[in-house]
Amino acid sequence: SNPERVIDHSTGITKIELVRYYALVAPLMMPHLKGRPVALVRAPQGLAGQQFFQKHEEKAPITGLAKMDPAFYPGHEPMLEVATGAGLAFCAQMNVIEFHTMNGARPNLSKPDRFVLDLDPGEGVSWPQIQEAAQLVRVLLTELDLPVYLKTSGGKGLHVVVPIKRLHTWEQVRDFSEAVVQHIAHTIPQKFVAKSGPKNRVGKIFIDYLRNGWPQTTACAWTARARDGMGISVPVRWEELPALTGGAHWTIRDLHDRLDDGNAPWEGYDKAAKSLGPAMKRLGDA
Repeated sequence: SNPERVIDHSTGITKIELVRYYALVAPLMMPHLKGRPVALVRAPQGLAGQQFFQKHEEKAPITGLAKMDPAFYPGHEPMLEVATGAGLAFCAQMNVIEFHTMNGARPNLSKPDRFVLDLDPGEGVSWPQIQEAAQLVRVLLTELDLPVYLKTSGGKGLHVVVPIKRLHTWEQVRDFSEAVVQHIAHTIPQKFVAKSGPKNRVGKIFIDYLRNGWPQTTACAWTARARDGMGISVPVRWEELPALTGGAHWTIRDLHDRLDDGNAPWEGYDKAAKSLGPAMKRLGDA
């Protein structure tokens, strides 16, 4: 409905452009969505209007979305997952702009298979500072012998993603991610803070570990973002970090040169997961 409606007045991007974008990236995006509960950001009036999260089916089901087993989250409406690639474009037709996923996936949602550190810059932080911060986070996680992957957030920052074996509870993984952030903020207090809130992070970077708690979600790889310019969250190689111009380096209009590369920057991700046990011990001894 209303395909020519402008959803981003800063660029003139229309609804049909977003629908086509999701049809195009569906094959790249589905591996990141498969089996994971999804939260949708909907903006019926475009970016300038009210936006809201949707985590459960509403009156009218959206084609391509499936209800998950209610046993995954007892006492709540069933969570949703994107069941087919075509579902992405159907969602966009229903004014969905963003897709966020949980850190766990079927069949065992009780044990996360990754954690995410979201580098969230405070007022006055420059892009080179964010690039440097990502490298520092990578160094620490590598010293803990953990695999470390990178993607742009599509917004202002970067997402550092660590695949882990499904051996620990949500609470254990969240607590570990918090301990990592506390350690970094304690070691380099002039650059990092471990507390959220704008006042705490003027001129500094808050490393957001809060996304790692149940049932939180993080912007999925290849999702568009509901902000001016409509940047995209794109998997990148660490070697590409110096050449990036910002967290929204790619937008839904200029992504085409990236499609051939696709998910290749995260080659090996599926087999990279490690147990957090040794890293927990190392960090405790640090």
